[in-house]
Amino acid sequence: MTWEPSADGLQQIITILKESQSPNTATQMAVHMKLEELNHYPDFNNYLIYVLTKLKTEDEPTRSLSGLILKNNIRTHGNNLRPEIVEYIKHECLQAIGDPSPLIRATVGILITTIASNGGLHNWPQLLPSLCDMLDSQDYNVCEGAFSALQKICEDHAEVLDSAALNRPLNVMIPKFLQYFSHNSPKIRSHAIACINQFIMIRSQALMLHIDTFIESLFNLSSDDDHEVRKNVCHGLVMLLEVRMDRLLPHMPQIIEYMLMRTQDSDEGVALEASEFWLSLAEQSICKEVLTPYLSQLAPVLVKGMRYSEIDIILLKGNVEEDDMVPDREEDIRPRFHKSRTHTIKSNEAVASGDDDDDDFDDGLDDDSSLSEWNLRKCSAAALDVLANVFREDCLPIVLPILKDTLFHQDWVIKESGVLALGAIAEGCMQGMIPHLPELIPYLISCLSDKKALVRSITCWTLSRYANWVVNQPHDQYLKPLMEELLKRILDSNKRVQEAACSAFATLEEEACTELVPYLEYILQTLVFAFSKYQHKNLLILYDAVGTLADSVGHHLNKPQYIDILMPPLIEKWNLLKDDDKDLFPLLECLSSIATALQSGFLPYCDPVYRRCISLIEQTINQDMAYKQNPGIDHPDKERMIVALDLLSGLAEGLDGHIESLVANSTIMQLLYQCMQDALPEVRQSSFALLGDLTKACFQHVHPFMSEFFPILGQNLNPDYISVCNNATWAIGEICMKLGEETRQFIHLVLKELIVIINRPNTPKTLLENTAITIGRLGYVCPVEVAPYLPEFVRQWCTSLRHIRDNDEKDSAFRGMCHMITVNPAGVVPDFIFFCDAIASWVNPPQDLHQMIQKILHGFKTQVGEENWRRFVDQFPPTLSERLVAMYSI
Repeated sequence: MTWEPSADGLQQIITILKESQSPNTATQMAVHMKLEELNHYPDFNNYLIYVLTKLKTEDEPTRSLSGLILKNNIRTHGNNLRPEIVEYIKHECLQAIGDPSPLIRATVGILITTIASNGGLHNWPQLLPSLCDMLDSQDYNVCEGAFSALQKICEDHAEVLDSAALNRPLNVMIPKFLQYFSHNSPKIRSHAIACINQFIMIRSQALMLHIDTFIESLFNLSSDDDHEVRKNVCHGLVMLLEVRMDRLLPHMPQIIEYMLMRTQDSDEGVALEASEFWLSLAEQSICKEVLTPYLSQLAPVLVKGMRYSEIDIILLKGNVEEDDMVPDREEDIRPRFHKSRTHTIKSNEAVASGDDDDDDFDDGLDDDSSLSEWNLRKCSAAALDVLANVFREDCLPIVLPILKDTLFHQDWVIKESGVLALGAIAEGCMQGMIPHLPELIPYLISCLSDKKALVRSITCWTLSRYANWVVNQPHDQYLKPLMEELLKRILDSNKRVQEAACSAFATLEEEACTELVPYLEYILQTLVFAFSKYQHKNLLILYDAVGTLADSVGHHLNKPQYIDILMPPLIEKWNLLKDDDKDLFPLLECLSSIATALQSGFLPYCDPVYRRCISLIEQTINQDMAYKQNPGIDHPDKERMIVALDLLSGLAEGLDGHIESLVANSTIMQLLYQCMQDALPEVRQSSFALLGDLTKACFQHVHPFMSEFFPILGQNLNPDYISVCNNATWAIGEICMKLGEETRQFIHLVLKELIVIINRPNTPKTLLENTAITIGRLGYVCPVEVAPYLPEFVRQWCTSLRHIRDNDEKDSAFRGMCHMITVNPAGVVPDFIFFCDAIASWVNPPQDLHQMIQKILHGFKTQVGEENWRRFVDQFPPTLSERLVAMYSI
């Protein structure tokens, strides 16, 4: 294992390492080139490990850098290195693990785990035994270096260490780690806990054998002086709560008291780790029972944890009030995700507001990218939110006095935390809060003009959490003043307030829908003024608020005076943006909502918009073909194709027949054929939505492509891709209504798959309803072909459609069912009660459909005879019998 460097070679390497620490970009580039060149020399890596481990005369940063370059080489070229070089590096790493310098020890540890990851632990059999032996060394540096490396290995290889593949090393390692919980060095104690913590969530067998010792050892360290140790203890307990609640239960009171203390720890890292405990506990069934006695202690601690720290305020520029003229930095703009179109059917069941939007909680607290993503403030607010959902109104006697003390406080930081707390309890305590809202909402509306921007922004969020209540009160009392103040905040001179106000206004739009119609002119003027005022980041949120407005008020937007306000600035932005500009996406989405809402009002703008969408799809398809031929070039961004398809859907839906001439003069059907076969599910999902919308708007252009399209639709009836399958199913239903009897030749491509989907357990409601409607529609146009299969789907069909509202889709589906029963009455006999239940769901069926249903009922009654019919009807729930008598006089 002896290798000696040449003096020249060593000097050359040192020079490069020094140069690479230069801030000059040109120097950096030159160094990069030299490093690439040196990689062609086999013993270059020997030099690097030599500098890291042996060259004690060099400064630490240079030695460490040598190790990091070696780490990258192993990552990139590890499999091509000669075995004797790898062995030399391994040997030197184990020799140097106890280097006196903490930086060098850490670098060696990183190098060891990189080699282990690259070659697999099984190819370095002496590694784990050597490191475990080193733990017993009397030299602190050796023990700490070995433990640091073991911690990284445990983090990276938890599953492998617990497997038979390595002969279960954990059986030795876990008892060994437990011995070090009482080591006199806090660093070693911390490593020991961190190592074992890696095996809690995977429920490692070796850990479960020692679980009681482990828990007892954690308890013994609970009041350790070292904050890293306390943090790891808290982290371990939070995970055990999820995995081994049975073992913690007997000690719950002590654990809760301990976590209460740690949630107030002077070290924010410890406090954050402890706060996670309340989030975890809220998910356990025993939460209410064990936490009730402590709630009065916990609530004030959580509200206090929501305060901005002094460092937060500095990072958030909390004292800078006016920054709306300062351009955004590109790195501050978070990536957006486009929500592709999905066809849903309106059901009769009232949907709880906001139940599909569980991420609005964190959005409201989204401070700034300069603050860490997850911090004590957010965790405390999230904990209060989930606990309010567990305790409901029972927590108000404790929380209300805290709100009283904080909401009206002179110190803005405390007041701000009170406003946040009021928003956090909104979902869980809504019923109990109602008596207090007539007083609180006006107070919050007044806080919208607080002199502190951070108070104004959090107030926007909190008010949005109570928007549902506001909308259901007399408008003049709350909705109007709230709307006026929020619109002022949309034009605030602080960018964070603008963002919060736009998001809150979008929530208000969703809750209020057409209630906003009387105020449309004022709303539009404000939003349009914001277009000229906003910097880059908030402009994207503003598009969303405008799109949501269009979705919420629908065709009420189609008035010349509104179109004249709204469209010019949007078209101006549209003309300024280049095809490859990311900002085009949110604008396309926004226009898609506007086109659907304006309907014929969008006609003057549709031509250039349509043409550009076609061009975006064409460009993406061409780039994709080029990429497949030459994978060296950049992968095309398919999001713009998806957004363009969705905007075309919006145009087809809004303009209806008016889109015909645009379709006639374009290659859209050929492009659609390619998009429907794209590898990316989201592209296919949007393609099928567009296919259905074009079928409704101008079927004459879709018709010639049936024999190409139907096989593709059949192949996409795969419920593993829910949204793709849903849109393909919906499109088939729309096509067969236009195609009529001609559908006969294609039924074999889709019917079997649809029957599988409707009978599949746990199929989402939307997909079930769409599938039932499409089967009904196939039965409507081709009853003779579909009726023989009735027994395979009739029961599921009836239960899927009993909740949907009266509409055209329901109408055609039920007509189809009546046709099929007429062809094959025997097929429905065993499930006739389900048919009776489904027809009772109609509020007001069209007269001819009513007659068809009545005829089937009377036919059935005649066939079985009066006596049997009465016995059959006696099985019905009373409400169903009454409804059938009233509706169909049966």
